[in-house]
Amino acid sequence: MSEYGSRGGWRGDGADVRPPAFDPWLSPELFQGVLTKRVLAFLIDLVVLAIPVILAVVFIAVFGVVTLGLGWTLFWLVSPASVIWALIYYGASLGGPYSATMGMRVMGLEMRTWFGEPSYFVLGAVHAVLFWISITMLSPFVLLVGLFNGRRRLLHDIVLGTVVINAAVQLPARSY
Repeated sequence: MSEYGSRGGWRGDGADVRPPAFDPWLSPELFQGVLTKRVLAFLIDLVVLAIPVILAVVFIAVFGVVTLGLGWTLFWLVSPASVIWALIYYGASLGGPYSATMGMRVMGLEMRTWFGEPSYFVLGAVHAVLFWISITMLSPFVLLVGLFNGRRRLLHDIVLGTVVINAAVQLPARSY
């Protein structure tokens, strides 16, 4: 038994005794087509994120015309509000009951931790931040990492300890 508890938390030596929840050799159906579905889910999520931003820009433009140009000073709020909106969207949807964004739900995907637990708000928000940082700093070629591992994990998935799986596949019961 570990110092932290029987579920495999902190033991004093830094090792976590729990095995990964999803094995690509025992359950390959969990990872079939995941990369393609993730790309399509991302495009759907971009549309979902863009709609409120476009509506806000149109509102500010019309408000600026009505106020003879004074309302256009609100345009500086669009960029920070877009970032806040994206963080809330990813945090709430990935941390929600389905552990998936709207695009992921349409494509039949869900995000889990390395040990099989559902995602939570902070993990979802940090997942989005690391994705955008990895894409902008390392170029989109960083997405090729998913082609070279059995779980189809991308760089930010590996860093955060998450796995994206097909949600429609029935997961086997864990005996821990």
